[in-house]
Amino acid sequence: MAKILVTGGLGFIGSHTVVELINAGHEAVIVDDLSNSSAVVLDGIESITGTRPKFYRVDLKNKAEVHQFFNNHNDLDGIIHFAAFKAVGESVAKPLEYYENNIGSLVYILQEIRDLSLNNFIFSSSCTVYGQADELPITEHSPVKPAMSPYGNTKQIGEEVIKDAINAHGFNAISLRYFNPVGAHPSAEIGESPLGVPLNLVPFVTQTAAGIRQQLSVFGNDYETRDGTNERDYIHVVDVAKAHVIAVERLLGSKNLSNYEVFNLGTGTGSTVLEVIQSFERVSGESLNYKIVDRRPGDVTAAYADTTKANAELGWKTEKTLDDAMTDAWRWEKKIRNI
Repeated sequence: MAKILVTGGLGFIGSHTVVELINAGHEAVIVDDLSNSSAVVLDGIESITGTRPKFYRVDLKNKAEVHQFFNNHNDLDGIIHFAAFKAVGESVAKPLEYYENNIGSLVYILQEIRDLSLNNFIFSSSCTVYGQADELPITEHSPVKPAMSPYGNTKQIGEEVIKDAINAHGFNAISLRYFNPVGAHPSAEIGESPLGVPLNLVPFVTQTAAGIRQQLSVFGNDYETRDGTNERDYIHVVDVAKAHVIAVERLLGSKNLSNYEVFNLGTGTGSTVLEVIQSFERVSGESLNYKIVDRRPGDVTAAYADTTKANAELGWKTEKTLDDAMTDAWRWEKKIRNI
């Protein structure tokens, strides 16, 4: 059993990864500042796994708090770093907040890794590092192009910071570039619960169907895709979570081929915004109120993954479909809304 720190471990992907870590026999320690999550998520994790992981409320933007936490927890076998702001549109409006939070916290954690000689770091990266790719599907060798948003730029910069730190200080790391995680745990004990107005598509879909939001805005229908709406690779969050466990176990077992590796996580198939809406309506039986509006700054036309490398080297592949994800997301929404 390994002791793994999960930063942002009460967030959407983080909480599902904590569940899969516990299911795999590891001890998960959670750090979260609760800026876009809730301590109630601990109840869901405990309900699924029978284990209540240790949780510490820490502001990772505060260097002193980070230092104090690591001084008290210097026996970690690995770190999975999720804690970051994550919305493309919001990052365009609030770039300085995104750089402070996403880059500052990463630097402070890496300084502690250096000073305490810790190892085995998994970075939550993103397909946004590729910008608008010249060719689809996107492989790990696709060029990292100028970011389309400050959020995407924080992931590009984050990867560069990690590589520079590895070259200087010699620890091992894997960046997982995932596409669009969606859905919820099939138990409906944990799911995506953004505070305030959702900034991602699927929770806005389910909240609109639940009557929380009056109407879903579809940002543009004049893109060069099948139906004119943006195309993305929507991957079930449980599949993403399992990949993180495999990745950290790869480092724990010294199975990595270099001290810094990168893997795409996706289904390998793109779905348009309208296809996501159609999937939801199909599995839920609900009719969704949506409207086509102007394009949103920072959005790329299409992005979906070539997952050959992750399939071959990690022995990982997705098991769940878009319909599965929409079914689970709707089940979760109905539970928290008492529908």
